[in-house]
This record gives sequence, C-alpha cells and structure tokens, in this order.
Amino acid sequence: MSAPRQLHTESFAERPAYDTAVSRALLHGVAAGRHPEALRLHRPGAVVAFSALDRAQPGFREAVAAAKDEGFGAIVRLAGGRAAVFHEATLAFAWCVSDPEPRKRIAARFDQAAAVARETLLSLGVEARIGAVPGEYCPGAHSVNARGRTKLVGIGQRIVRGAAHVGGVLVIGASDRIRAPLGPVNAALGVDWDPSVVGSVEDEVGPVAWEDVRDAWIAAFARHGPLLPAPLPEALLRDAEAWTADHEA
Repeated sequence: MSAPRQLHTESFAERPAYDTAVSRALLHGVAAGRHPEALRLHRPGAVVAFSALDRAQPGFREAVAAAKDEGFGAIVRLAGGRAAVFHEATLAFAWCVSDPEPRKRIAARFDQAAAVARETLLSLGVEARIGAVPGEYCPGAHSVNARGRTKLVGIGQRIVRGAAHVGGVLVIGASDRIRAPLGPVNAALGVDWDPSVVGSVEDEVGPVAWEDVRDAWIAAFARHGPLLPAPLPEALLRDAEAWTADHEA
C-alpha cells in the first residue's frame, strides 16, 4: 500500500526565497521516494515571484528594483511563465506528486489543479471558470477566473525526473496590491497586460477569512483522495537551505 498523501501548512513568509526552496525540496524528496505525494498550502509574504524567463530579460534588474520600491520582495519561483504577485491575502499552493514519466501527464495535472481551484471558488460563492482572460498577468490556459472577467488563480508546473510540482497562487483579497507592483515590474520587463482583469475572491463575494479559503481548497483536493496533515521533515527543511540562494532575485 502506498503512503497516504500528506498535507503541509507551514509558512516561511519572512524568508520568501527559502519558502520557495522548501517547495523545491519537497519536489525532490517526492522524486527520490523519500516523501509521499504532498500538498502544501501556505500564507506567503509580500513578494513578486519572477520566472526564469523574466530573469533572462534585459529589464530584470529594473523590475526587481521596481518590486522593492513598492514594498515587495523578489524571488525566482519554480515554475510559471511571467511575474506573479503573492502577499498576505493570497493562498500559495504546491502539489508534488511522484511520476516515473512526468512529461506524459503534464496536461492531466494541470486539469486536476484547475478543477480543484474552480471547486474551491465555487464553494465560496464565486462564479468560477477555467481559462485565461484577455490581458491577464502571467497568462495560462489553466488560470481560473471569475465570470470570465478577472483572474483569481494562476497555476504553473515544473517537472523533474520522477516527479512533478504544480503550484501557484489564489488571490483572496487586496487585488490592488497585485496591480501596484505589477505595473512598474511589467513595464520594466516589456510585458503587456491589463490591470483591470486582476481580481480576488473578496471582489466577488465580500470579506472572507484566509483560513476558510484554505479549508475549502483542502476539501476540494481531498475529494480526489484522503490527505494526512503532517509536519515538514527536518531533513527536508535542511535540504531547502541549500537551494535558497537559487531563488533570490
């Protein structure tokens, strides 16, 4: 019998690069068979998460400076196409799953993650749909939106030999705090986008507790199989220290 899927909720918001490295260590732990399939849900700090593509752009240094000028940290995340924003009123998620041929099931994992995000939002009263909206930041076919008008969830994926990581962000509130840094950041990177399509759960249904959104995500994910709450292993946290510098912008 395979080990039960684990649920991790620790956050390291005060160390955003380390926070990202923790999810990377989880991915590699799953790939090596040292850790079972896992879902990590955590509350991040204020940070602009750049992609490897962003880092290769001539305006990257200017973009990092722009993020910091707006009071946001800057990291390089595991997956995703362009810059995204995390803050205290967002939910960060990371799903790490073992797969001997991870490339074959990229689409299936995207589909499942988007379905979980949509189920979560529907349970909160949001008219949620899967798909990109025109002009969205960090666009993706598996973004989840409200009413086909505003983006609420962004999803990215990274694969390594033996495992895959599907992660991203759900915006619960303070959508204005997504727009503020993305304006100068995307200008520096030369990325066209429409600030009006940034949304949040609270824009749709009014005030909602962060914990209620987290619990709704857990409930939606658990419909695909049981989850066992567990602390992150100390050995995994030590592994994350070695990767922290890789994720500093």
